[in-house]
Amino acid sequence: MDWGTELWDQFEVLERHTQWGLDLLDRYVKFVKERTEVEQAYAKQLRSLVKKYMPKRPGKDDPESKFSQQQSFVQILQEVNDFAGQRELVAENLSVHVCLELAKYSQEMKQERKMHFQEGRRAQQQLESGFKQLENSKRKFERDCREAEKAAQTAERLDQDINATKADVEKAKQQAHLRSHMAEESKNEYAAQLQRFNRDQAHFYFSQMPQIFNKLQDMDERRATHLGAGYRLLSEAELQVVPIIAKCLEGMKVAADAVDAKNDSQVLIELHKSGFARPGDVEFEDFSQPMNRVPSDSSLGTPSDGRPELRGPGRSRAKRWPFSKRNKPCPPPLSPLGGPLPSALPNGPPSPRSGLDPLAILSEISKSVKPRLASFRSLRGSRGTVVTEDFSHLPPEQQRKRLQQQLEERNRELQKEIDQREALKKMKDVYEKTPQMGDPASLEPRITETLNNIERLKLEVQKYEAWLAEAESRVLSNRGDTLGRHTRPPDPPASAPPDSSSNSNNGSQDKESSEEPPPEEGQDAPIYTEFDEDFEEEPASPIGHCVAIYHFEGSSEGTISMAEGEDLSLMEEDKGDGWTRVRRKQGGEGYVPTSYLRVTLN
Repeated sequence: MDWGTELWDQFEVLERHTQWGLDLLDRYVKFVKERTEVEQAYAKQLRSLVKKYMPKRPGKDDPESKFSQQQSFVQILQEVNDFAGQRELVAENLSVHVCLELAKYSQEMKQERKMHFQEGRRAQQQLESGFKQLENSKRKFERDCREAEKAAQTAERLDQDINATKADVEKAKQQAHLRSHMAEESKNEYAAQLQRFNRDQAHFYFSQMPQIFNKLQDMDERRATHLGAGYRLLSEAELQVVPIIAKCLEGMKVAADAVDAKNDSQVLIELHKSGFARPGDVEFEDFSQPMNRVPSDSSLGTPSDGRPELRGPGRSRAKRWPFSKRNKPCPPPLSPLGGPLPSALPNGPPSPRSGLDPLAILSEISKSVKPRLASFRSLRGSRGTVVTEDFSHLPPEQQRKRLQQQLEERNRELQKEIDQREALKKMKDVYEKTPQMGDPASLEPRITETLNNIERLKLEVQKYEAWLAEAESRVLSNRGDTLGRHTRPPDPPASAPPDSSSNSNNGSQDKESSEEPPPEEGQDAPIYTEFDEDFEEEPASPIGHCVAIYHFEGSSEGTISMAEGEDLSLMEEDKGDGWTRVRRKQGGEGYVPTSYLRVTLN
């Protein structure tokens, strides 16, 4: 079935339909063009979004890039960027294969349609012109027939009229014969015109217009086919990028699965592990203890003859520091790197026997405490730190890693210089054997420079190896201290227990402790030698009870042994030195480690 046969009389319908088809083609082209603009804008926004959130610093300079979370996020951004590239590819394919081609084809269809309809209109005008000629010949034939009949009637009437002359009769007959002849010619002309019109009309409806309609049908079908192909290109442009987009989405999934929380925790440890040993307990510095004690047999400051030793311009009886801490080493103040400060003495703060007054002693002791806090602050880092070549401004663990990196870089540079020296030597040998290839003397400056670089790098390697060994030893010592402090059961305090024989006068001694500092090891002379009154021992009553949670031998002087689970009377609380004075039920009084007790006060 075709339009020429079935729609032979629907010229206007076909004209409207073909115009609608071309309008639909133009609408689709416009739609694809706007879709292309949307894809381009989408891709541009995606790229801007990726650029906004992509890390600015290079990966090797960004410590956050070592975390799997950051790496996965960067990978997702890269996949999104690739996804944006695929959207740009879709926009390009639609623009080239759909917009341009269909727009060009639409112009061709418009020209072809215009030509076909012009041809149809010309045929229609020709048919209408033939029909007008037929109508004119028909009216002329009709008019001539009426005039011939009228002339024949007039001649017959005159022939029968007796009053008419013969001349009138002959004239009427000639007129009637002329009109009859004219009517006959009009008849023949009308018949010929009718035959011609029928032939033209048959050609118009059965041949000419069906051909034009069939051409329009072919044109419209080709337009519909191309439009369908354009529809297909829209989906094919998407299907072409689906595998790549699927890979992008799969890459995002892989990036999500690559997040390793445990590994990130380990990376954080590797990046920021300082290597410092955990700070020990801050010792209690009791400046309210009495400075003078009741003389006893164990008092070191009393001469053998019982007379007080005089010191200074005043007269006084010699009183010794009863609870001597000569066996209690004070930990040296820590530097920010975990090592002792250069000014720190081996046994802690300066001794009171150095001649300082109590306020100076307080200042010295406070100096021994502050570095501990500085080591804590160093764990958080500080601004304005001076960067040193051996990285001593860094925590020990970070210092070790940086030194290891520098050592590896120097070794690589050294190996490169050694390889270059070997190559220059081989080249020099070749030049010596084959002078035409080059002058061996021209290589001497380069060889000398290479040897100097090798010597310099060897010195740097030795320097970094020494620094690295020192840093590793510091890290191991800190690690050992930490493990020793936290993996073993509690140890007794490092200090010697106070002298139990001199603890009966706590009240007066507490008052005097703020006036008299402890003696320095190896010195026997008292600091203050004059007191207004003597103190007598008074029996002390328990201030609570305690239970031993560990067994303690009590082998050192001033201590007392106890069994695990033994109930004891609490005679004196811990003064900050780690020792507590207790009394056994069987008798006997002495000091035990505070960490070995579970204390309950009255």
